[in-house]
Amino acid sequence: MKKLRANIEQHFDKLDDRFRALPLRKQRQYTLYFFMGYFILTAAVIWNVWHDTATSNEAINIKHIENPVLKKKESSTRLQDTLLTFK
Repeated sequence: MKKLRANIEQHFDKLDDRFRALPLRKQRQYTLYFFMGYFILTAAVIWNVWHDTATSNEAINIKHIENPVLKKKESSTRLQDTLLTFK
């Protein structure tokens, strides 16, 4: 695990050195491209959520939370009752 971490850190150090070796104009340009991509991705996600909620016609059903253990016991007794009525 330590070797993996060391390799990853070494790789990132090399990338950082390569980035710092670039002229400032190129650094700014790459940073601008990164933030523009991030902005476009964020806008697309927000638009998709807005579009999905605006076109949804389903009503929200709000119910009390039920205990699943009690629900299983009830359903098994109901199943046994229905099996007895079919016999």
